[in-house]
Amino acid sequence: MTVFRNFRRLGLAALLTGSMFTPLHAADAPDTIPAWLNDINGAQAMGWVREQNARTLRLLGHGPLYQGLYEKSLKLLQAHDRLASPIQIDGMIYNFWRDDRHLRGILRRTTPDSYATEHPEWTVALDLDALAAKEKRNWVYSGVDCLHSQQNLCLLHLSDGGEDARTVREFDLRTGQFVEGGFSLPHAKQDSSWLDRDTLLVSYPWTDADLTESSYPYIVKLLKRGQSLEQAQTVFTGNRKDVEVGPEVLHDGAGHQVTLIREGLDAFSSKVFLYRDGQVTQVAIPQKADISGLFNARLVVQLKEDWKVGTQSFPQGSVVLVDPAAATVAPQLLLAPTGRQMIESVATSHGHLIVTLYDNVRGKISIYTPTGTAFTHRDLPLPQNMSVGLVSTDEASPVAYAVSSGFLSPSTLWEINSDTASVQKLHTLPAQFDASDMAVEQQEVRSTDGTSVPYFIVHRRDMKLDGTNPTLLYAYGGFEVPLFPSYSAGIGNNWLSRGGVYVLANIRGGGEFGPAWHDAGLKTHRQRIYDDFAAVAKDLMDRKVTSPQHLAIQGGSNGGLLMGVEFTQHPDFWKAVDIEVPLLDMMNFEHMSAGASWVGEYGTVSIPEQKAFLRGISPLQNLKPDVKYPVPFIETTTKDDRVGPVHARRFAWRMSELKLPYYYWEQVAGGHGFGASQKEIAQTQALSYAYLWSELGRTK
Repeated sequence: MTVFRNFRRLGLAALLTGSMFTPLHAADAPDTIPAWLNDINGAQAMGWVREQNARTLRLLGHGPLYQGLYEKSLKLLQAHDRLASPIQIDGMIYNFWRDDRHLRGILRRTTPDSYATEHPEWTVALDLDALAAKEKRNWVYSGVDCLHSQQNLCLLHLSDGGEDARTVREFDLRTGQFVEGGFSLPHAKQDSSWLDRDTLLVSYPWTDADLTESSYPYIVKLLKRGQSLEQAQTVFTGNRKDVEVGPEVLHDGAGHQVTLIREGLDAFSSKVFLYRDGQVTQVAIPQKADISGLFNARLVVQLKEDWKVGTQSFPQGSVVLVDPAAATVAPQLLLAPTGRQMIESVATSHGHLIVTLYDNVRGKISIYTPTGTAFTHRDLPLPQNMSVGLVSTDEASPVAYAVSSGFLSPSTLWEINSDTASVQKLHTLPAQFDASDMAVEQQEVRSTDGTSVPYFIVHRRDMKLDGTNPTLLYAYGGFEVPLFPSYSAGIGNNWLSRGGVYVLANIRGGGEFGPAWHDAGLKTHRQRIYDDFAAVAKDLMDRKVTSPQHLAIQGGSNGGLLMGVEFTQHPDFWKAVDIEVPLLDMMNFEHMSAGASWVGEYGTVSIPEQKAFLRGISPLQNLKPDVKYPVPFIETTTKDDRVGPVHARRFAWRMSELKLPYYYWEQVAGGHGFGASQKEIAQTQALSYAYLWSELGRTK
């Protein structure tokens, strides 16, 4: 079994929950914004939120436009003919599923043979609705981490309303019951890994003082079955300047086990230590690197920076194999990307490595097999010119699963045999909208500094180039996160089928072309990201696809910051700006929720040059009373313990002070997303699309 765990966190999670907050630097924020707005669950703040939500519902949440969008969104979310994404555990296929009868969801299982049929026979292992009702908690399923040697025993992660903080409890998948006297870790931001059946390695806030300045745990302890948290023994201690510290236990199909502890120095750099026989030694790999797994007792390492070892040189973006216990490091190169390629993932499967690679934002999957001291590889016969990705692998079996998808091509699930490098189509999602008269094209535009930036346009074949097409432009641009073509029933029904044009921009800051594409927009170079986005918008106008009166933009989280910057830097470019779960106060972000962990991405106000740059781009600080802005839709959630709702609240408050019109929506549950339940998600989606269409002049 392979559990896909994000060993490099990217600093995207937060620890602060409930009403906890850090006082902001008043000198760096408009001092007329009241302090009570920062108290996330405070009575006065929540009263303000209810007033804002009621106003938005009154203006957007009624009438045929909203009602039609809501009903369609909920129907799509609860449809029974969706693909059931597989997870290989204990020789079975597991799947987490939500529909109209299971609003919170069920964890269910079937056999591999049954899964390959049109109508698999499922057995329920865990019913979240029943558990939440029994315990009177707003439980949201957050995954399982199963013991390698006895895979029915798992650590079940439960979130309260979608928070990143978790409650962890030992669960037996075969019996469908919590293990009596089993491991139980109270609600907190935490990380844990099985060392053996009776031992966990746990990173946890053991006391109130055991947190980094980024509000993550930094002490790893050994916890034995039956012990209390107070009895756990310390095996590694980082320091408060770290972002976080966490354990990871890796296995391969040859029976090897390697235990690692990662000390995160910033959002992208870390030290990795080998834990063996009670001793901790540092592994000699670059600080900017991801560990994808274990293969024949060697770490599979994806390099995020150039690495020179003796006479060998490995470029950033490469994948190398490293013996973590060797006294002398002798990496073996598996693959180095070229040109506009990026290696999206590497996974192990029955003595093989499965590599997903993208070339100019188009994917392929290859099987790499050791032959003597080298590797041979075979490309899988999967569809061309679309996105492909691994879903699940199993070291003990050649069977793996992948999915292919395109803007107009419904997602298809494929069964891979890594021994024979063959694929078999299993299930294809039924078409969720009529795409027969639609087309996809990829264009490129030169940004301000001459860099060529690609973007995709999805449109009707008979689209007139007269500048009047309602167009939605989306991007992210940060944390080396790539955006690929994918099939979205929501976009298809709520935008494309209504005559809209959809544009996905692959701007810098993302990972579409490897680490260098991301590094080009770090810290004080970040204006390149915003220039890339504006260049795509200008190109759409020059091509007469759209015009400012017909152009809407959308982005969330770091993409929400992108929206805020474009809102303030180019207010005349857009008719509508959808700002989702955003960062907007860049002069104070380090003191808000998990902001301190993102200094590696954005910089810090403690360095004068970086402070000046952040002041120059921070959306909150750059709002002006004498500018004609589009009316934005600002959305967040109270339970967001990553970015937190305070950014959105302060931005909306400042707009009200300047007498600038806006819409504000704060869903209470949902974490760093749009809601905890399908009805909440459908409500937020419907409000968002109702806003976009109404601002572009459509009311039906």
